[in-house]
Amino acid sequence: MGTQQLFWLGLAAGILALLFAIFQAKRVLSFSEGSDAMKKIASAIREGANAYLRHQYATVFKVFLVVFVVLLILCWRRLLGNWFIPFAFLTGGVYSALAGFVGMKVATSANARTAQAASESLNRGLNVAFSAGSVMGFTVVGLGLLDVSIWFHILKYIAGYDAPQIAQTMVMFGMGASFMALFARVGGGIFTKAADVGADLVGKVEAGIPEDDPRNPATIADNVGDNVGDVAGMGADLYESYVGSILATFALGVAAYSGAGKAWEAMLLPILLAAVGIVCSILGSFLIKTKEGATQRELLGTLRKGTYTAAILAAIAAAPLTYFLLGSWGVYIAILCGLIGGCAIGYFTEYYTSDTYKPTRGLADATETGAATTIIGGLSLGMLSTIAPILIVGVAVIVSFIAAGGSLATASDHYAASFSQGLYGIGIAAVGMLSTLGITLATDAYGPVADNAGGIAEMSGLGEEVRERTDALDSLGNTTAATGKGFAIGSAALTALALLVSYVDIVSAKAEAIDLSLTNPAVLVGLFIGAMLTFVFAAFTMSAVQRAAQSIVVEVRRQFREIAGIMDGSADPDYASCVALCTKGALREMVKPSLLAIIVPIVTGLILGVEGVVGLLGGVSVTGFAVAVFMSNAGGAWDNAKKYIESGHHGGKGSECHKAAVIGDTVGDPFKDTSGPALNILIKLVSTVSIVFSGLIVTFHLL
Repeated sequence: MGTQQLFWLGLAAGILALLFAIFQAKRVLSFSEGSDAMKKIASAIREGANAYLRHQYATVFKVFLVVFVVLLILCWRRLLGNWFIPFAFLTGGVYSALAGFVGMKVATSANARTAQAASESLNRGLNVAFSAGSVMGFTVVGLGLLDVSIWFHILKYIAGYDAPQIAQTMVMFGMGASFMALFARVGGGIFTKAADVGADLVGKVEAGIPEDDPRNPATIADNVGDNVGDVAGMGADLYESYVGSILATFALGVAAYSGAGKAWEAMLLPILLAAVGIVCSILGSFLIKTKEGATQRELLGTLRKGTYTAAILAAIAAAPLTYFLLGSWGVYIAILCGLIGGCAIGYFTEYYTSDTYKPTRGLADATETGAATTIIGGLSLGMLSTIAPILIVGVAVIVSFIAAGGSLATASDHYAASFSQGLYGIGIAAVGMLSTLGITLATDAYGPVADNAGGIAEMSGLGEEVRERTDALDSLGNTTAATGKGFAIGSAALTALALLVSYVDIVSAKAEAIDLSLTNPAVLVGLFIGAMLTFVFAAFTMSAVQRAAQSIVVEVRRQFREIAGIMDGSADPDYASCVALCTKGALREMVKPSLLAIIVPIVTGLILGVEGVVGLLGGVSVTGFAVAVFMSNAGGAWDNAKKYIESGHHGGKGSECHKAAVIGDTVGDPFKDTSGPALNILIKLVSTVSIVFSGLIVTFHLL
């Protein structure tokens, strides 16, 4: 069987992942949803999440339609590669949305079941929540491999394209997934953090009632937000990362190995790595179990056992695959760099955000002197936490480049075969880092389910021991969510670098001599614009949360003031009004920051030319990576410092330290769940948009 015929294994692995997701979904649904009160609360959360996604997808559909028409016009004017790209843009968006939607549907069905399972044992609650999270993880990788594999077979066997044509066409296919992911991440992030901030500031700080207290009008909106932001948004986000890394490596592989007659093999390797990663992730998921009364460190240990086992198995399986296809142990070392780098970033993210380690406990100590020192401590912790991920990615880039055949001494010769092979090493490292995404994303998506379970346990009046178990699962979820964000950001940095190189390859074939030296004013100005874009995007998303949260604060205060009997439990608050306000605010605010990623690279290119765009991509990748790590880790640490205090330290719930920690957490909410994670999508979407519109920029530019 020829190498070209082995691409069907991608289809088979994608189907296997989806079948496992179906198996896990049925397993989750087989558990009891608990009492009528629990079912009623879960139903309200489910209805709110479904209503928001319907409105969000309707809004995004209109934007997608406009972009689709623009792409068709560019095809007609011969400024786009071919007629497949507009339709691939649509399929990428649909698959990305579907991945998030499926994950959210199962998560909203699992929250009450997790609470009920936690009433029986900690291990049973963990298993239900993790099984729900694994539906998200394996749906993402399954749909991702299906999307890539189906389009490969269309281009190869229907269109009759050769390897270079397929690679150059498919590297543009990620724009639809990136576009959808950014809308889902930004919109969902605004919704969830507006509700969370409003609920915390008025409920905990002003009214002095516990988190998820049924007397708080924003508590249902808060639980809805966990699902639309941290499940649907994260699913669309990592779907885009997964597909983007494979497509970028396609293009780099063809450039590196066409001369050696191994272009098909270089394209097949990332597909087989992803397929192997799915099998290893399934095996690792069966190791997730714990004992009653487990500590946070022990709970983290069981999740580590599953994810590390999957990574080790993937590393072992990658060795014969790489040697069989490319005969290069250097490329295998590059894959190991990705796998080890992903685990290392996860560990250091956990170190800076988990309350089992010194940094977050030190942040909890800062609450002794008030909210101001808590905020200062969180900001400095987040800034310091950028050291490890940046150095890890830097080492991974250099080692992968050299191991795969590149030479830093000849790096200026962009067309040298060794240089191209080195760049392929960087791309395949990104694929290696994401190869076990099925289980990595499962540990991330598990968190919102556990968080919702805690809310349902509180609102339905389950026993104190149940709340202790759901709190333990929730605190673990905060750490795994931070770890997942760090993992996504690290892979985004590698993928963005691979996309940047692909952009240079594509425009080099279309344009005359290109000067990419730092002394070129167009490159320098592009760098500044890229750095600026990072901060403007973060500002837009932060201010969006601020405005939406203000409306929730005003509404919750109004209800406490005007609805008699809320505080003594004799009257019910109006939950629906808060859900409606969050929905309205998120849909209104998500469009402006999302459009930045399309407008800025196109306008920059039309003015400064391709050199300016290269500078822009470099600037936004470097600053976006650093700022995303800073924001995500600072937010995670603030959240877990609050959880640490709520577990009985520094006076526990209701103390002055607790109030200071809540204020720190509300500052960190948009950091970790809106602006920070959306930045990793921004740096890849800007790259993909630049590639898609490269023909337009080469043809029309002022400088």
